[in-house]
Amino acid sequence: MIKIGKHSQGERMMKTLTMIGLVCWVALQATAAESDWLTDLPKAQAQAKAEKKLVLMDFTGSDWCPPCKALHKNVLTSPEFEAYAKTNLVLVVVDFPRSKEQSEELKKSNEALKDKFNIEGFPTVILLDGNGKQLSKETGYGGASPKEFIAGLEKAKKKAS
Repeated sequence: MIKIGKHSQGERMMKTLTMIGLVCWVALQATAAESDWLTDLPKAQAQAKAEKKLVLMDFTGSDWCPPCKALHKNVLTSPEFEAYAKTNLVLVVVDFPRSKEQSEELKKSNEALKDKFNIEGFPTVILLDGNGKQLSKETGYGGASPKEFIAGLEKAKKKAS
C-alpha cells in the first residue's frame, strides 16, 4: 500500500468516488423534478383527465425574467408545492427563453399557446381542468409562499366544482 500523507491512495480514491456519486445523485434528483414538467398540452390534458387531476401551465421566460425565476425558485421547486403537484396537478411549462435552445416545433407550439391563452406578461400561471376549461389565470409573481400559492389553486379548484 502506498501512503500519501495521512491517508492511503485507496482511501483518497474511495472519498473521491463517494463525492462523485453524491454529486450525480443530486443532479439526478434535480433532473427528475424538472422532468415532471411536460411541454405538450394535449398530452398533459389526457394525463390529467385519466388521473383526475388539473393542468397547471407556467408561461415563463426561464432564463431572463426575474419574477419567473423567483416563482420557480420560491414556489414551483419547493418541497411543499412538489408534494401538492404530485397528487393534484399535471405540470406544463411554456417557456420563452432568450439563451436556451429550443426546437422550432416547440417554439411554434409555445407561440400558439401564448396566443390561445392571450398571454400579456410573464410569468402567467393558468389552471385548467382535464377538458381544457380555464379555471384561473394569474399574471406576475408578488412573492407568495408555496402555502399561499397552493391555497389559490385550491380556491380556483373549489370554485370550478
